[in-house]
Amino acid sequence: MKEEVLKIRHISKNYAHKQALKDISMTLHGGEILGFLGPSGSGKTTTIKIVTGQLEQSSGEAVILGRDTRKLDEKIYENIGIVTDTSGLYEEFSVYENLQLFAQLLNVEPKEIDRLLKKVGLIEQKKQPAAKLSKGQQQRLILARAILHRPKVLFLDEPTSGLDPTTALEIHRLLLELKETGMGIFLTTHNMDEATKLCEQVALLNDGKIVELGSPQDICLRHNSDKQYRILLKTKEEILLPHNRENSLKLSQWITEDQIEAIHSCEPTLEHVFLSVTGRELS
Repeated sequence: MKEEVLKIRHISKNYAHKQALKDISMTLHGGEILGFLGPSGSGKTTTIKIVTGQLEQSSGEAVILGRDTRKLDEKIYENIGIVTDTSGLYEEFSVYENLQLFAQLLNVEPKEIDRLLKKVGLIEQKKQPAAKLSKGQQQRLILARAILHRPKVLFLDEPTSGLDPTTALEIHRLLLELKETGMGIFLTTHNMDEATKLCEQVALLNDGKIVELGSPQDICLRHNSDKQYRILLKTKEEILLPHNRENSLKLSQWITEDQIEAIHSCEPTLEHVFLSVTGRELS
């Protein structure tokens, strides 16, 4: 049984003229990536602030590593890593010095710094000022700083936003490696493809409310009401077949006669599901 590292039950957050979160519940286990998906302004960052003890909810309960998030002390942060859009670097410090400072604060052995820089592909930039790094390199350094102390839970707020595809894939590879070590990763994003590739569970958030929760595959299949198959015959003819008995016989015949070049089911993507249940485009 995987360890339950974060539990959120019926959390709401009210401001004077707005309800930012509306009765949300979910659970994150160690060795799992939980995707928290929604457009900008839907409540993702507010949720991270609540579950990391930076903001108090209006109602409900959040428990991280067995502790109520309203009663966290400094020691708990030895087991938590956080990367948000406000995670900055000391730009005048070198790459190594940025990590060295946090290593001293978190009682991490200095030898761990070089090991981690190799892992995130920044060992050659070790002596370079952080200000001279590309955006992708800076993002990898911020992530390295967040995992320097090998936390049990990692919170990532849009970690690949604005990055080129190659750098984003490097971040994805690192996250999957961290998951395999048993780390629980709470990932907020509006990139549905990213969540589909990385996450065991996703929660779709709209206007502060979770509108769908489950594995990416299960969510898409639940909304696959209009079952169809896209067929590419060896003649290069493309055919869209609705799922029914007559077409099943036709499909079986093509397979028997080896006439099919490729076949794909046409279940909706997470983005299509989100649009269907909310009527909103992601942005």
